[in-house]
Amino acid sequence: MKLNSNDKERYSRQIGLKQFGELAQQKLLQAKVLVIGAGGLGCPALQYLAAAGIGNIGIVDDDTISLSNLHRQILYTTNDFDLPKATIAAGALLMLNPTITVNAFPVRLDTSNALELIRNYDIIIDGTDNFSSRYLINDACVLLKKPLIYGSVYQFEGQVAVFNVVNENNIPSANYRDLFPQQPNNEEVPNCSEAGVIGVLPGIIGTMMANECIKLIAGIGSLLTNKLLIYNALSNQTYEMDITPKEETTLLIPPNEAAFKAMQYSFSCEAEHSFEDVGIKDFLKLMQEEDTIVIDVREEGEKPVITSFEHINIPMSVLKRQKPEINQKNILVFCHAGIRSVDAAQYLSNGKNKVYNLKGGIIRWMSSL
Repeated sequence: MKLNSNDKERYSRQIGLKQFGELAQQKLLQAKVLVIGAGGLGCPALQYLAAAGIGNIGIVDDDTISLSNLHRQILYTTNDFDLPKATIAAGALLMLNPTITVNAFPVRLDTSNALELIRNYDIIIDGTDNFSSRYLINDACVLLKKPLIYGSVYQFEGQVAVFNVVNENNIPSANYRDLFPQQPNNEEVPNCSEAGVIGVLPGIIGTMMANECIKLIAGIGSLLTNKLLIYNALSNQTYEMDITPKEETTLLIPPNEAAFKAMQYSFSCEAEHSFEDVGIKDFLKLMQEEDTIVIDVREEGEKPVITSFEHINIPMSVLKRQKPEINQKNILVFCHAGIRSVDAAQYLSNGKNKVYNLKGGIIRWMSSL
């Protein structure tokens, strides 16, 4: 499609980029992107995608707007309380850019509607905040061969990755299950109440997700495929972890659409946190107690190498495949930035042990030395 004079003026600053140009803008205007979750991550992603000229945007969210949303979900105002997020977000985007198409789907995504909704879009952005939705969206995208842009936030730290992108040899990149193979059981899922997050962090991560989406459509730059980017808002440090596609992971994904629709993705929020986040001082104190084990859940070869205290290494990818039998009273877990170890701590909690997670991970540990 040719750009008209209005398009050329509206998008002039990005069209003027040597690596971008009119061809990339045409690709954006022809693209269809579905954003699932119009919350902390979805709001900034939606704003920048609409502003950039994504021609067709879909928004899936069955939630309504509340006061506690506003410190990070900046598409909404105090006049929007109790109104559907998907509908209000769509209206806000059209005010920003009335030349695009925006479709609101104020429904909960589940196995009965996911394939039909996702099938109609080129790229999927996962802005949800629970394990069940992430596994459901991932599996649907793998079945339909749709690229998936993933993001998550927890307190001061966030993650971004691009999954399921097919290369020139028709081989797909890693998917979410290559990072976390198994969905946690109900008793292992953190409570759905707010764990807390600094308001700007979803904005940073959501904007990164939009950036990956624009790059993917325009065919520019290097994507976060087969990688997980971890960002710490307190230190402004970033770290990239490699993700390797695994054959055994495909066995965990429903083999066809009928199997997908029969799959049980639990949305339970009944489980309580059964671990405790601790700072460096408490971590050191606990380390001295008898009957205690310290576990590094980083992947093999990750740096920095820790020699200042005794520990064992059980990578998160291994931990999720086979839960180890741990008999020690205290279990202390850590990772690079304190994100993966939250998942590990919850996974290892069984009511018999006391599990502790090092807040901020080894990054904060090293900065305190």
